[in-house]
Parts: sequence; C-alpha cells; structure tokens
Amino acid sequence: MIDNHIAALLAFAGRLDSRVRRALADPQQSARTIADWTTALADVPATLVDTGWDASHAVRRYYEQRGADRSAQFRPVEPHDVLAAWAPHRAELMTRHTDPVPAADPDDPAAWRAELLGTRAAVATGHTPPAEYRAEVNAGGQKRLAALVSGVGTEPRRYMPEHVARDLGPFRPGQARREALVAEGLPDPLGAKCPHCRAETGRPCRSSYRRHRNLDGVHPSRIEAVVAQLGAQEEQAEAEQVRLARLMCQPPAPRDRRARHTSGGVRP
Repeated sequence: MIDNHIAALLAFAGRLDSRVRRALADPQQSARTIADWTTALADVPATLVDTGWDASHAVRRYYEQRGADRSAQFRPVEPHDVLAAWAPHRAELMTRHTDPVPAADPDDPAAWRAELLGTRAAVATGHTPPAEYRAEVNAGGQKRLAALVSGVGTEPRRYMPEHVARDLGPFRPGQARREALVAEGLPDPLGAKCPHCRAETGRPCRSSYRRHRNLDGVHPSRIEAVVAQLGAQEEQAEAEQVRLARLMCQPPAPRDRRARHTSGGVRP
C-alpha cells in the first residue's frame, strides 16, 4: 500500500475507534503514523477484487473482538494486526498458484529462476493474481480427464503411442502379454473382476487377502467370469441385432390423414 491507501485506511479506522481519530488530529503525528504504516505494509495490497481481499475488512475484524480476543479494548489497531490478517490470505493464494512456464531461455538458469521467483513474488504481494491452471478444467472436464488417465496403457485402445508401448514392454511383461492376446483377438484375462481374490478389472490376481502378492497368472474362476462376460455381451449384441431386424421388417405405419384448411373454404 502507498500513502494514499494508508491515509484512507486510517480514516476508516478513525470512524471505528476514537483513539485513532484523536491521534490523527495532530498533523505531525498523523504524518509520522502514515509513514510508519506505509513502511510496515508496503508489501500488503489495499484490495484484491479477484481474491476478495480488502485491508479495511481486516481492520473491521480486529474491532469485532471475535472469540476471547479483547485486544481492541486496550489498544487501537496497529500494522501487525493487518499483517496477521494478510498472512493466511497470502498463503492461500500461493497454494492456488501454479507456476507458469517462464518466457526466459531454459539454457539460462539464472534468468529462468529470476523470472520464476519474480512471478511468485508478484502473487505473494498481490500485484498478480494466481495462475490457476487446475481451475480451467470444470467438474465435467475433470471427470473426463480422470477417465482418460485411468485408461492409459491398460485398454485395447490405449492412450499412448505404439512405439512407447513397445519400449515399455520389457518392463511390463504382464501388460505386454495382455496386449498381445488382445491384438490376436483373444479375450483379456484381466477383463473382469476376480471372484476369488476380488481383484478389480485390469488388476492382477493376488495370492491372499493379507499379503497382497500379485500372481503371474489368474485364478480359474476369473477365466470363467471373463468367458461369462463375453457370452453376455454376445447375447446382448445378438438380441440387439434381432430387434433391429424386426424393426426393419415391420411395414411403416399409415399416416393419419389430416383435413387441410384452405382460404377458399371446404370443397363439396
């Protein structure tokens, strides 16, 4: 805040506290008070419309005497009271802030670091609103993004390039075997929930409930569940084909003949 902001803030405090009003009555004392407050609150903004910060609200909350705090009865508001209110708000801003990519050359670490620290300092002092990249995705977008991320490299239609999957094959032998089976047109052995160990779809079977050791193979009951699931899908697809065939074989329903209104009246 600058001198004009501090003068307006002290004028507002004087309306709430007669002690502040009497201290500001003397021109010399008023000038010293404004100078001291300006030095102490130089890094505190007066207002931030986007984040809801207002220094006058901090002064008002001080005089509301919340809880067991009775400081306002014994002394007028001071700069450290405004600082105490600004500190949690600044921490909340920095928590929401996501560092944007600096425009400096990445091969120049000093310039890159200086720009990064400058952006953070601007947010911490209220000169720049926080860059909230996560807030750009709404609730629906977050659900779609979570669905895509959960299926990375696990579904037949995986969301990764083919060459990346081939490079990761030696490190994921189980996943590579599953992808090879799906590529051959065979069912995925982990395509259903295991009735024996309760492993979710896409997760390997476990040897027991306590040790949670993954097995190289699958339980026989899981194979039966996969076969049953494929049979149910085939029956559903066959029933859908029969329904469509019946609809196509049905003759079109006759159209209702409606009386037409003409400007010349009804013909005999």
